[in-house]
Amino acid sequence: MNLGYVKVATSSPEIKVCDVDYNLSLVLAEIDAATKLGVEVLVFPELVLTGATAGDLLCFNSLLTKVEDALLTIVKATENSNILTFVGAPICVGNKVFSSAVAICKGKVLGVVPKGDFDVNLKIEICSQTDVPFSKDILFKNQKLKEMVLGVQIGNDLYNRPIPRGARLVVNTFSEEEYSGADKRRISHLLCLTESLDCAYVLSGAGVGESTTDSVFSGHSLIVEKGQVLTEKKPFDYGLNIADVDLSNTPSKSTRDEDSENAVYFDLDILGESARSYEKTPFIKEGEEEFILDIQAHALVKRIKHTFSKSVVLGLSGGLDSTLALIVCERAMSILGRDKKDIIAVTMPCFGTSSRTFDNSVKLAKAFGVTLKKIDVTKSVTRHLKDLGHPLDLHDAAYENAQARERTQVLMDTANMYGGLVVGTGDLSELALGWATYNGDHMSMYAVNASIPKTLVRHLTEYVAKKSKLKTRTVLLDILDTPVSPELIPSADKKIGQVTEDIVGPYLLHDFFLYNFIKRGFSPTKIYYAAVNTFKGEFDKATIMKWLKTFIRRFFTQQFKRSCMPDGVKATEISLSPRQGFKMPSDAVYKLWLDELEKIEL
Repeated sequence: MNLGYVKVATSSPEIKVCDVDYNLSLVLAEIDAATKLGVEVLVFPELVLTGATAGDLLCFNSLLTKVEDALLTIVKATENSNILTFVGAPICVGNKVFSSAVAICKGKVLGVVPKGDFDVNLKIEICSQTDVPFSKDILFKNQKLKEMVLGVQIGNDLYNRPIPRGARLVVNTFSEEEYSGADKRRISHLLCLTESLDCAYVLSGAGVGESTTDSVFSGHSLIVEKGQVLTEKKPFDYGLNIADVDLSNTPSKSTRDEDSENAVYFDLDILGESARSYEKTPFIKEGEEEFILDIQAHALVKRIKHTFSKSVVLGLSGGLDSTLALIVCERAMSILGRDKKDIIAVTMPCFGTSSRTFDNSVKLAKAFGVTLKKIDVTKSVTRHLKDLGHPLDLHDAAYENAQARERTQVLMDTANMYGGLVVGTGDLSELALGWATYNGDHMSMYAVNASIPKTLVRHLTEYVAKKSKLKTRTVLLDILDTPVSPELIPSADKKIGQVTEDIVGPYLLHDFFLYNFIKRGFSPTKIYYAAVNTFKGEFDKATIMKWLKTFIRRFFTQQFKRSCMPDGVKATEISLSPRQGFKMPSDAVYKLWLDELEKIEL
């Protein structure tokens, strides 16, 4: 099953300057080793056959002849190998010598890409082949995997030239002398470049075999994909550097799929599978906690100012989401220089409220010094259900949702009484799954957690807990230790009667599914295998499949709740707002996505 992965590698052998025979032996050995490891694209450094520091010696015919003989040997050696190799070599065209990357695949030179600030599109003779393309703009396209479109840069083209138009994977036969901070500069540049252009980049750096007359080369090599370093050979660390690059994770922007007169086609079998794992919690970025909280708080500040609100009102349940919302409200009031008493926290116990969460809501309000209102809605909901003729012992959707809607009514009316703004507490994970009561907790006047998934809600709360004084930290830690629950079904002992993750599945998995579905555009099949690799030993295949199907069903069927969701700040990479986030019709059919999963054998 081809999922769009390509196994790529860099190699920086310890060459000897101008010893072409010796360098050739190293190159051949590395090609052989890489082929045995299943590598499909192998990139060597700039001028690997001669040394990037050979200087004016590169202009001597004796050396150039030796290089062409070496290239011919490499071509013949790869006749039966399923690998595309880029070899750095000096190539003479006319009366000029160009530092070039020679693309070799299955006993054929596909093309030669020269270095330099010039436009040249020629056909040359090389390695007993005629009409070989010679151009800096060549796109190498694999006819067996349409996503596999490669462009080439050489050396400092990395900094000085745009990447070839249309390339999804860029390779660089690289050489750059080392100096303090050079490695960090390369990484920083590549992270920005690949993120902004939705591409992957393979940089293979020349190493210590180069001349040290005036400088040193370290062999620093990188494989970077869309703003993420997949693997790195740090300076002065040698050997093959291998990674599975996800070319389906580099979707087209405006010009990605256009035809090119400089396209060179080849046939390379790509396995496309990978044991690659991903971040378990992709929404969590260490060190970004303060910034995220500031985004949420400043967004709320703007809304408070715009509406001339005298207060903010939120339902405080003693659960995670309302806790984070309270943290954001407190920060917003601090920015405004307002009294914390202008935060009105309303705790509204009903049939399923546990003593633990009720006590924690009271403790939390006191710890934060906000105004606390206790409004028991049990009688109101009971009367409402009786008016409907609904049995009190029938714990169905109407029974549960009546409580959520009554609580929302209380919050809205409280806000009207105090000239306030109802702050929504629901999070991104709940929006994705539709785990909210329509026109109940689904509704607010401003939703501060709208782009914060449950895993990040927990992380941010833990972050604040660690920084808090003992009294506040104690209650926050107990809230973090409390199972997530809507608390809508009563229990005889006033303990938590419902556990959300038992019903809809682990939020750890759902947030993983959501990120890879929306941000990376993975297919259901690819999400499944990525989850299997990532959560190996934590969730078995059947469990992952069960909750992935649940995610898809709920994501599609619950879109109607997102289509009319209230305003809410985008503080992470993903928003499901119909105004500027992910857009889809409320009646889209999910059959296509589930049918794909049915084909997978567990």
